[in-house]
Amino acid sequence: MATVHPEVTWAQRSSADDAERNYLYVSLKAADVPKDKASLKLNPTNVSFTGPSGKGVTYSVSLDLFGEIDPENSKVNHTDREVELVLRKKELKEEFWPRLLKDSKKVHFLKTDFDKWVDEDEQDEAAEDDYANNFGGFGGEGGGEGGGLSNIDFSKLGGMGGGEGGMPDLSALAGAMGGAPGGAGGFPGAEGAEEEDDDDLPELEEEKSSKIQEVS
Repeated sequence: MATVHPEVTWAQRSSADDAERNYLYVSLKAADVPKDKASLKLNPTNVSFTGPSGKGVTYSVSLDLFGEIDPENSKVNHTDREVELVLRKKELKEEFWPRLLKDSKKVHFLKTDFDKWVDEDEQDEAAEDDYANNFGGFGGEGGGEGGGLSNIDFSKLGGMGGGEGGMPDLSALAGAMGGAPGGAGGFPGAEGAEEEDDDDLPELEEEKSSKIQEVS
């Protein structure tokens, strides 16, 4: 069985006074690795993972970190597609780590997770979709089925409309639907026009009746 590096993606948050906002997002793209056969080890300066995949390969990686983390307050979520980690940075510091790894040499399997990344000077404005609060503790607590994330980034739903909580503007949606002929809530005055047509029907019947009488 061949041994390969999993793709590793990462992002981070930082804080000088709030440990809950001082962490690393690290994702190991190791698909189809059974949780009971995987080996994940965290220590203050290293993350290592090994696990056999049903695809005939063994994923293995060892990451020597740029700085220290707090393993006891780090979290893990093992899914069929990946192993997601939230690693608590040990040092409270406003500045970002300049990179994930101790060695500055470029690593081909390591990439920035742009879905979670925010710039250092914009992180206070980021939506509070804090993945760190949705994971079980390191060691598997809450990391099984039903634990962790549902793979939906709710912060992206905010673009659907300007209502509270990012809900669509239903009044605007109704107006757009009404633009089609015959649509519910159609053009202004459409409902009144239908009523006027109904009122004209008796007069048409009377006119038709009078013409019949004249012919006879």
